[in-house]
Amino acid sequence: MTPPPFQWFLNQHRDDVYRFLVASVGAQEADDCFQETFLSAMRAYPRLRVNSNTRAWVLTIAHRKALDSHRARQRRPLPVAEPPEPRLSNGAAEPDAELWSEVRRLPAKQRAAVALRYAGDLSHDEIGRALGCSEEAARRNLHEGLKKLRSTWEA
Repeated sequence: MTPPPFQWFLNQHRDDVYRFLVASVGAQEADDCFQETFLSAMRAYPRLRVNSNTRAWVLTIAHRKALDSHRARQRRPLPVAEPPEPRLSNGAAEPDAELWSEVRRLPAKQRAAVALRYAGDLSHDEIGRALGCSEEAARRNLHEGLKKLRSTWEA
């Protein structure tokens, strides 16, 4: 004896499954869980025993899809108003945060030269190529930026 057509099975249980999922995961996620439930049921339906309790079977599948949805929600990032301050592995604030704040106040080419040299670890030649200038100009921008930082940092 073969089970009834899947469409008949779907028509018989869709309202119960949908109500269960809305109660379990909320209205927003219920539609996705509903589709996943019946896709899984459709794949397994040919292997279902004839005298099985189909309502309990499909609600078990729905329950597992609801659990999957809850687990997925826990892995999603939460939006925050302000990103947290950078921390080191020991929980201390980023070293030299004040110094990098001063670097951000430098003129554009000096700021870029200092950042490329000390944050990017680039050579003078590479800095010049990145800034679209000669190696000598890159050296000069770096020198002037460091000079300005020393004058404001020591003051």
